[in-house]
Amino acid sequence: MGSCLIHTLTGQPYWVLVLFTVGSLSLLKFSLAFLIWVWVNLLRPAKDLKKYGSWALVTGPTDGIGKAFAFQLARKGLNLVLVGRNREKLKDVSDSILAKYGKVQIKTVVVDFSGDLDEGVKRIKEAIEGLDVGVLINNVGVSYPYARFFHEVDEELLKNLIKVNVEGTSKVTQAVLPGMLKRKKGAIVNIGSGAAIVIPSDPLYAVYAATKAYIDQFSRCLYVEYKKSGIDVQCQVPLYVATKMASIRRSSFFVPSSDCYAKAAMRWIGYEPRCTPYWPHSLLWALASLLPESAIDAWRLPFCLKIRKRGLLKDSRKTE
Repeated sequence: MGSCLIHTLTGQPYWVLVLFTVGSLSLLKFSLAFLIWVWVNLLRPAKDLKKYGSWALVTGPTDGIGKAFAFQLARKGLNLVLVGRNREKLKDVSDSILAKYGKVQIKTVVVDFSGDLDEGVKRIKEAIEGLDVGVLINNVGVSYPYARFFHEVDEELLKNLIKVNVEGTSKVTQAVLPGMLKRKKGAIVNIGSGAAIVIPSDPLYAVYAATKAYIDQFSRCLYVEYKKSGIDVQCQVPLYVATKMASIRRSSFFVPSSDCYAKAAMRWIGYEPRCTPYWPHSLLWALASLLPESAIDAWRLPFCLKIRKRGLLKDSRKTE
């Protein structure tokens, strides 16, 4: 009786009513998702990072994203602990920041993340003793010089990829975390990569992508472990950024400069456990999620083979 009444009231076959309902729900879901995207990417205010503590520690701050983060944090009035392997470059960055934001305090710690890491972490612990380090930016990382098959990855590169990207991030976090727990507040940002998360595979960069997948899972687990302790852990997932490590010199709409990326990244600290802060990257991420994995793999492999070819050619010229 009830179904007959519905059919009579609508004057349409049942399948039309079902399609209308499904379509309406899909449109509502899309509209809600779009409004959320607009809010978090364009309208949501950044958190006051000084509420986490007056100091921020940045690894790999002498170039690229790490350097841009250091400047942005100083701009917000945070004192800095800069951790890198090159003493001269650390001084140059420190002097540049002080020249622009003279009121901040800066400490530098020389650590070669591919060298004696235990000794380096010991120096970090000594440097931050008594400081309320509220923000940690784990940015240090290495990649391949150029694309190559896994069997072509030499022992030294394999060791450095794992030691710097995995062990370095883990041990620095372990050094800074106790102070945050004691103060019951802190923000940890680990720099991941679209190579491990956005695309299904990154052929010819297998070990690099795998180490960044570790960063993603490591961050997510710590987010759950320490959220109730007042510590916000986040994995930021940039796609291509114009940096030396990415071997990209010119920025564009979809490939921001490191400064442009860092400005966007600051607005996301303390929020979602995983994010891609530069909003055009989120459009590419959405597109990638709609495509079959096989289609992305079919594009990615030839793309990386071309990079490998150029790298081999460059190496051959060096030996001539």
